[in-house]
Amino acid sequence: MRASRHIPALATATALAAVCLLPGPVSAAPAAPGDGPCATSLPDSFWRAPVDTLPLHPASARYVSSIGSAQPLHPDFGSGLIEGQPFGIPITVSDTQVPETKVTLDYPEESERSGYRIPQDARVENGPASDGDRHVVVWDRGLCKSYELFDAKQQGPDAWHAGSGAIFDLRSHELRPDGWTSADAAGLAILPGLVRYEEAAAGRIDHAIRITVPRSDQSYLWPARHQAGAAADASLPPMGLRLRLKDSVDTTRLPPQARAVAEALKKYGAIVADNGSPWYITGEEHSGWDNSQLDALKDFKGSDFEAVDASGLRLSPDSGAVAPK
Repeated sequence: MRASRHIPALATATALAAVCLLPGPVSAAPAAPGDGPCATSLPDSFWRAPVDTLPLHPASARYVSSIGSAQPLHPDFGSGLIEGQPFGIPITVSDTQVPETKVTLDYPEESERSGYRIPQDARVENGPASDGDRHVVVWDRGLCKSYELFDAKQQGPDAWHAGSGAIFDLRSHELRPDGWTSADAAGLAILPGLVRYEEAAAGRIDHAIRITVPRSDQSYLWPARHQAGAAADASLPPMGLRLRLKDSVDTTRLPPQARAVAEALKKYGAIVADNGSPWYITGEEHSGWDNSQLDALKDFKGSDFEAVDASGLRLSPDSGAVAPK
């Protein structure tokens, strides 16, 4: 089952018709955790902050119920094809500086308008013919930046068109301007919240995970910067809400890949980053995933989760750095 389609990062956005990429080889190296001096987030970032001992959010029960208490957890990533398309968000790793890429945007007012360096062989979510979210995520390890596009279509060797886009300095805690989207509805970076194969294979995922919910409130919590809510409804989760797998849930019998994900969901939790299918967590597209192992995560239900009050982590409303313990 594929995730429901992205509700665009700007609340009024609509997806454009799919356009196939120009042909070209896919030569980008697979992402690896802690590769070189450029990690996907800083050690004291909110992405890497443990939430297993934080207090329960007072609206936890309402939020979980609105997302779907009986709905299964779903890893929206793996190997091979689903419905004829790869699944997960591919990470294009760039270790050599490429020329600046021209990117035209449907919603430039909340996007970086220049500064993108997208390799010609950058991969698109669900493949070149996808009619879904069509995210492009480039991990530029030379400049230590992440270039991220939503609804991306290649227009030429050094030109792309996208609905929205964002550039993240991975060595900085600075958040996007308040009220700005990104390639995700919450205005957050996608790259740091993806489950990466090399992390799971090593048995340790040390960050929160991107998650989608079917309907969200017209509000957002730090560190989110943007909302794309269906209604002003206090029972609906806001963008930026932190969820965690309950400590009482047994993860010891899970196969290795699933166990690494589940333990990360206990310790670091998940961050509501976009509208989509309930309890869909996002990882990278990678041939190393064992889909049968990941399927074990589907035995968990929404009722195995709880919402966390993460407000105590915040140092500054415009910074993603967390308060020291």
